Amino acid sequence: MTVVLFVLGVVIFAVSILVSIGLHELGHMIPAKKFGGKVTQYFVGFGPTVWSKQVGETEYGVKAIPLGGYVKIVGMLPPAAADLVDEVAYDADGQRVQRIRKSNTGLFTQLISDARAAEWELVRPEDSDRLFYKMASWKKIVVMAGGPTVNLLIAFFLFWLLFSTHGRELPPEVPDGAPTIAAVSECVLPYAESGRACTPTDPETPAAQAGLRPGDTITSFKGQEIGSWDQLTQLIRANRDAAAPLVYERDGQTVTTTVTTTVTARPASEDNPQLQEVGFLGVTPVQVSPLETGGPVYTLDQMGTMTVDTVKAIGTLPVKVWGVAKAIVGVEDRALDSPISVVGGGRIAGEATAATQLSTGEDFTTSDKFFFLISLVAGFNLFIGLFNFVPLLPLDGGHIATATWEALRRRLARLRRKPDPGYADAAKLLPIAYVMAGAMLVLGVVLIVGDLVAPVQSPF
Repeated sequence: MTVVLFVLGVVIFAVSILVSIGLHELGHMIPAKKFGGKVTQYFVGFGPTVWSKQVGETEYGVKAIPLGGYVKIVGMLPPAAADLVDEVAYDADGQRVQRIRKSNTGLFTQLISDARAAEWELVRPEDSDRLFYKMASWKKIVVMAGGPTVNLLIAFFLFWLLFSTHGRELPPEVPDGAPTIAAVSECVLPYAESGRACTPTDPETPAAQAGLRPGDTITSFKGQEIGSWDQLTQLIRANRDAAAPLVYERDGQTVTTTVTTTVTARPASEDNPQLQEVGFLGVTPVQVSPLETGGPVYTLDQMGTMTVDTVKAIGTLPVKVWGVAKAIVGVEDRALDSPISVVGGGRIAGEATAATQLSTGEDFTTSDKFFFLISLVAGFNLFIGLFNFVPLLPLDGGHIATATWEALRRRLARLRRKPDPGYADAAKLLPIAYVMAGAMLVLGVVLIVGDLVAPVQSPF
């Protein structure tokens, strides 16, 4: 049953991502056709074609590798300058031939020439007024921004569903009332070494010596009834290394014992990291994560914060992927906040649907699973949408930047009463696009391998 649920979670996540990709491409295709552009292909996936169907002038289909998608809009690149173009001719089928003279002045120049030639293989005589590069600059921006905008809208509606029904988890806090123990520390460690494993030379904590266990609820300390974790903390700190009677409840039974706290250096408070010598018992209370709900305005506010965090993450992506590469070869552990690929996302989705409890021991209900998957898919769409706005080819943001520059320089030319500078030639930026595409391929492969070899620890 667990395996079936795991596979179900992976399938749900994979289908959700494929639907998101398909809607992203519709965000490009619909405005392109609305503005009169010619779209010859609409595909979800890359590689060999699994299925396709011709509808009018557009071929719709699915390819074997579900890691993206594309629409083919005719005339993305303008023709070369006049001194690089041979006489235009058409073959018997009306196909344009003998267009661009091959250049051998350099590798990138040749790549640009080849890309331009391949682009114009699809141009037929009747397409002259439907070429993408001839569209008004604002139309180009709408077409190219349509895809990532759809991802952001998907993220918005999914987060809205999450926040308005289930709610957003706030930072964990200790519930009011007598604190219940979540964990008992085995040994007393210096604060700077918190988290390391205990050794035989480390002293045992007073809590461990007293036989306290997770699940015990402390009701009294040094004769005072306990009503909150903060109250207990202050009493323990003030007790320093003195003996104190302690009362707790275990399985419905009241138990009285005596503990002798020890003195160790700990931060003065949550807001003051300066260390000071205080009493120490060695227990951690059970914490809960309160939920906060809200509507569309609340969702936009939360997405604003998430957007800032995501943009920062995109800026540090190469560094974090390098950390994943080191985790793959065993140089260091995989960071909890490292990026993941769709493979890692699928694994986490599968573990979520198969889990019955969190790693903290809390129950993980069917409702929790549903909303976790919602948040996972929403998060991926938010990242995909924002990443595609990066102003570098081959990302959508690169085309948006090119169209924006075209509109700006034409406006400046009119203001200065200069001749129209013409269309911005995105082909000249293809060397950047090739480098960027290579980098994205390497990053993607590293993340996929990392998710297989050194996966991020999930909360399940």
